[in-house]
Amino acid sequence: MSIKIDLKIFLFLFLFLLTSQIEIYILLMVFAIIHELGHLLAGVLLKFKPNEMRLTPFGLQISFDVDPQEYNKKNKELAIKKAIIALAGPIINFLIATVMIAVAKFGISIQNIYVYQIIIYSNLVIGLFNLIPIYPMDGGRVLKEILKLAFGNKKAYKYTYLVSKTVLILLTAVASI
Repeated sequence: MSIKIDLKIFLFLFLFLLTSQIEIYILLMVFAIIHELGHLLAGVLLKFKPNEMRLTPFGLQISFDVDPQEYNKKNKELAIKKAIIALAGPIINFLIATVMIAVAKFGISIQNIYVYQIIIYSNLVIGLFNLIPIYPMDGGRVLKEILKLAFGNKKAYKYTYLVSKTVLILLTAVASI
């Protein structure tokens, strides 16, 4: 397995340092990396071999090697495994947010309420953002694998592309308003 670091991360660190938001950036990076480690854990548990880990300005990216025999013999099983791996990252973020909410509910004191709120908020944002059905984000990957089970490989890519494009247009329109 190779490990690579995108040097643009230093540019991002510098920009966030200049804008006095370095703490927020580091916190988001930590939870984005934990999110990706959720994918890694799921992949390893499902017997996939990690191929590459790449640290980017937006977090960690992990790719897996898939045994070519998996493509030929167990297409439905492979699609389900890939969907599970894609869902593992957002599930980790939602678990972290849930634990922090439970900590507050049971009266365990947290010294700085801002840290507590930012942990919940950042994990919810990372988890929800990744579930948007835009390929290659997690939501798009899950959508593609579900469509693959229902319609086959060729139509799955076509429909995933159409949904991704439609969602991007809608998000762009909403952001423009």
